[in-house]
Amino acid sequence: MNKFYADYAATSPIHPDVVEEMTEVMHRIYGNPSSIHAYGREARKIVDDARTVIAKSINANFNEIIFTSGGTESDNMALIGTAFANKDKGKHIITTAVEHHAVLHTCEFLEQNGFEVTYLPVDETGRVSVEDVKKALRDDTILVSIMFANNEVGTIQPITEIGQLLKDHQAYFHTDAVQAYGLLPIDVKEMNIDLLSVSAHKINGPKGIGFLYEKAGVRLQPYSFGGEQERKRRAGTENVPAIAGFKKAVEIIMADRQKKYDFYVQLREKFIEGLNEEAINFKVNGSENYCLPHIVNISFPGTEVEAFLVNLDLEGVSASSGSACTAGSLEPSHVLSAMFGAESDELFNSIRFSFGLGTTMEDVEEIAKITAKVVKRLTN
Repeated sequence: MNKFYADYAATSPIHPDVVEEMTEVMHRIYGNPSSIHAYGREARKIVDDARTVIAKSINANFNEIIFTSGGTESDNMALIGTAFANKDKGKHIITTAVEHHAVLHTCEFLEQNGFEVTYLPVDETGRVSVEDVKKALRDDTILVSIMFANNEVGTIQPITEIGQLLKDHQAYFHTDAVQAYGLLPIDVKEMNIDLLSVSAHKINGPKGIGFLYEKAGVRLQPYSFGGEQERKRRAGTENVPAIAGFKKAVEIIMADRQKKYDFYVQLREKFIEGLNEEAINFKVNGSENYCLPHIVNISFPGTEVEAFLVNLDLEGVSASSGSACTAGSLEPSHVLSAMFGAESDELFNSIRFSFGLGTTMEDVEEIAKITAKVVKRLTN
């Protein structure tokens, strides 16, 4: 039986060139980047070169990139670090109801520590209104955190417009760009972004490494203590092989970003076309005009998520019900709940398919046929 991986939004396979780069560094470079001798300087060059490449990818400055263990830590650092560092200016934070749990649970923690959080609603496509952001802004608002693109339905938020709105406000603007980075053009200066989170394993890099972009001048209080690594923001010896792999993954994905984007659009269209040809009942969740090309969240009336995923898996297709951080529990999606309501059918019959490195047109055609076969099995 052929197997098809359709859960790239959860994680992606490491690119062979990234594996090669990391293996070379692990074999050859073992000095501590903080040491001043030759071995340390060799390791420091690896870290500095990666920081340069990553900074360039979002039009940031070299010293505005902080290496972390991934998107979750970057989100935590951005929210907790800026909240506690700026509480003298106010304790109000704005976010949305569809954020990743790395943001939502961090906001809950901040609420328990005396901060006030406004959770903005979204429309049926999963998009937040710029007008709602404007109405929620207060003189004591210190942080606005709105994801660049949603990890469950792929909806892209109006980041540029929100950045413009906040240009003359004291609030810092943070965006979780974990799903968007490497597919959408990101210019932190042009978009007026103060803080931005990214994870390497979504772009065919290694797990356990990411970065936080922190605009120069942003007040951010560190919450790990030790050495003076990462501009005193994150203590601890840098993971040099992972950083080297991250750099290689960024170079690869940025070299043909538009070409990859266009191909994923074709994959998405071919997949939906394949479902239509099978004459089954389905509805695409999310925005038609503002969506990531590699994520397709689909509601299949008359089916149930758990049985659907099990049947897909038995047929060789690996998909999910939403965020990888909650898919194991199969709890109703907070994203779909915010879009359609707590009692909506979409919460219980929606599947997320996502494509990436190695996915072919033939693959999506076959995945569509298998999906239709499962739908017919479950609804007849």
